[in-house]
Amino acid sequence: MGITKLQENKIQELISKQVDNKNCFGTVLSIHKNNETKTFSAGNIKKDTQFFIASTTKLFTSALIFQLFDENKLDFDDYIHKYLDSQIINNLHTYKNKDYSREIKIKHLLSQSSGLSDYFEDKNTDTKTDSLLEDLTKGIDNIWTFEDAIILAKKMSHKFPPSDNKAFYSDTNYQLLGKIIENILENSIENILYNKIIEKLNLQNTYLYVNEDDDRPIDIYFKKKKLHIPKAMSSFKADGGIVSTADEMIIFLRAFFENILFEFDIKNYAHKWNRVMYPLEYGLGIMRFKLPWILSPKFKSMEFVGHSGLSGAYAFYNPDKNVYLTGTVNQINNPGQSFKLMLKILNVL
Repeated sequence: MGITKLQENKIQELISKQVDNKNCFGTVLSIHKNNETKTFSAGNIKKDTQFFIASTTKLFTSALIFQLFDENKLDFDDYIHKYLDSQIINNLHTYKNKDYSREIKIKHLLSQSSGLSDYFEDKNTDTKTDSLLEDLTKGIDNIWTFEDAIILAKKMSHKFPPSDNKAFYSDTNYQLLGKIIENILENSIENILYNKIIEKLNLQNTYLYVNEDDDRPIDIYFKKKKLHIPKAMSSFKADGGIVSTADEMIIFLRAFFENILFEFDIKNYAHKWNRVMYPLEYGLGIMRFKLPWILSPKFKSMEFVGHSGLSGAYAFYNPDKNVYLTGTVNQINNPGQSFKLMLKILNVL
């Protein structure tokens, strides 16, 4: 059975209540269950509104890496210096006066276990200036290149040596993966995403945001302030620059987990899950949100695998009920509200 009319009414009620014009000004949610997709919206976001999916973009980047793995163009245990110029690798990762730059593998980037600093959220240890994230929340619209991001990361304190048993969430990892993909395929990440994913899935409203004059996606909010930051959004690329809609994210998410985009069996891969921040963990190319039964509605453990974004965007699969959930609450200040909403929605289904 798909989604009943009673369930639809309850879900729409939850979606409408989410909009309080304080912490949330608009939200959209798509659900796929038993070969049926339903989309709900409220506030200033419509069902077909294009929005920034932020770090949910990382799933697209992971998909490209899995495709290259299928094509024998890389291996997860490959050292990244095999694919990157020496000027990028040199002094990339120094921890406690030891250089680990040439010990970083593809799998370390994919699983957020490289120990590298986060060029976007961390502060420069020398200047103590605001991070790019802090500037962004103030409405300061910075622009940066891949090279700028790496220079910033090199000036920051790294967290630990490359490891299989630790994780630190860092956008630097996926900036590096984007460059590796470009170097292997000798094309821009924008074109590669289009050719290998977007066109293949016939996504009409999904693309990498690269033109700061593009006003199609809705602006993100920070508290009650609308942020118009096109320069920053055009800078993220492989770590957070995609624009999409809730229903097209369902198409992508299903393709990701149902082996349509690649043969690598991500669903049954024996992930080594490492905590990045409770209750979020990271495996190979994907995030897991799992609450213990004592904290879950109806006292049943709930697990979601996929990814979320700082903008409040999310794309998750729930294995227990075989349900896909995508959407956004479009709020930087409290993106965690999207997880609470997902729990409420799953409790209805």
